[in-house]
Formats: sequence, C-alpha cells, structure tokens
Amino acid sequence: MKQCTHADALPDPEPGPRTETCPECLTAGTHPVQLRLCLTCGHVGCCDSSPGRHATEHHKDSGHPVMRTFEPGENWRWCFVDHVLV
Repeated sequence: MKQCTHADALPDPEPGPRTETCPECLTAGTHPVQLRLCLTCGHVGCCDSSPGRHATEHHKDSGHPVMRTFEPGENWRWCFVDHVLV
C-alpha cells in the first residue's frame, strides 16, 4: 500500500485558514462545491468538483503537498504528490 512521504514534514500545529472560502472563486464570481485547506500555508481552495479546481491549482503553483477537507463534519487529508489519503 502506497504511503504519503510528506505528512511528517507538515507544520504542527497546522496553519489556520487565511479565508473562510475560496478567494479565487470569489474573484471569478463562481461558487465552490466544497473547500480544501492547504496544510502548509492555510490557503483555502475549492475542490476538483468545482469549476476552478483551485485547491489543485494551488498545489501545482506552490508545490505544497497535503491538504485537508475544510468541510464541517469531515476529517481527511489528501497528498497530491503521492496520490493517497493521509
């Protein structure tokens, strides 16, 4: 089973969110389907089901490897680099 090689390098405690919603969606006038939080810097981006896919774009632009869901009642993390749940 493949494992994430990046989770051990994440800041502790994790950064707080910089915003409460996806700023790129706000600028574009679109609405995110669900939100994701970058665990390196606190950027909030929309999920891949949203038109902008801004959480993935943030990873591509920044190289930050792990995000977590920013949805109430959910508690999971995803490593973009290793393509696994953390």
